[in-house]
Amino acid sequence: MKSFNLDKMNTELIKGLAHYRIGDEDNSVLLNSYLGLPLRLSFQKEINCTHCGTLVKKAYNGGYCYPCSIKLAECDMCILKPELCHYAKGTCRNSTWGEANCLIPHFVYLANSSGLKVGITRSTQTPTRWIDQGAVAALPILKVSTRYQSGVFEKLFASVVNDKTDWRKMLKGNIEEIDLEEKRDELFELLGESIDSMESEFGNNQIEILENYEVTNIDYPVIEYPEKVSSLSLDKHDSVGGILKGIKGQYLIFDTGVINIRSHTGYKIELEF
Repeated sequence: MKSFNLDKMNTELIKGLAHYRIGDEDNSVLLNSYLGLPLRLSFQKEINCTHCGTLVKKAYNGGYCYPCSIKLAECDMCILKPELCHYAKGTCRNSTWGEANCLIPHFVYLANSSGLKVGITRSTQTPTRWIDQGAVAALPILKVSTRYQSGVFEKLFASVVNDKTDWRKMLKGNIEEIDLEEKRDELFELLGESIDSMESEFGNNQIEILENYEVTNIDYPVIEYPEKVSSLSLDKHDSVGGILKGIKGQYLIFDTGVINIRSHTGYKIELEF
């Protein structure tokens, strides 16, 4: 039994298979080792802000207390909609944070999670971002110099390609195979004029079109996908668990239902196995 506050599961891709760890630095557990075994998360009726540690009744923006959610740069609306980045206007909540996280290279990518989608990520966050979304394959198609630029291009591609994952479909498995290289070429052909125009607008050496990147394929530690996806929540139950059937995205798949670990960031739990 281990006790800790939940946070996003740490992931690693090893020989094409996603590996998951849950817990803090002192109490981490390799969840892949518990496939097919009983596992239970018991809520200790405490939620702590993931930034300042304050005890709260409700978490905001993925694990923050309300004061942190309205003052931290990582909780600003431009994190969800990077095309709204306002660093250049001098109104970033924390310019140092912005420089370290937003004024750095980003990828625009295509992925197959519940079907074809477009997304963005910092260039240092592959393949973590793709695993978090439950993608079975991903392919970077553009490398840009800032988060804002990635958001502008994502919005362009989202005019013809989905930018959301259907989490229920993703958790059912049986994802139809997609030729991402072919889809990339189709999008470049379809949106070529707009891409060229935006590339000129941003200036030289700001945008790199990626035509030779290889597809990253990802397998997940799942022994059985659910026929019907039933969501479990620690807001409704004191504990959740059962036989661990798999892990995909940021979800644990039990024989009793599925739980999104990331949506419970800050919740203090006891992990029983």
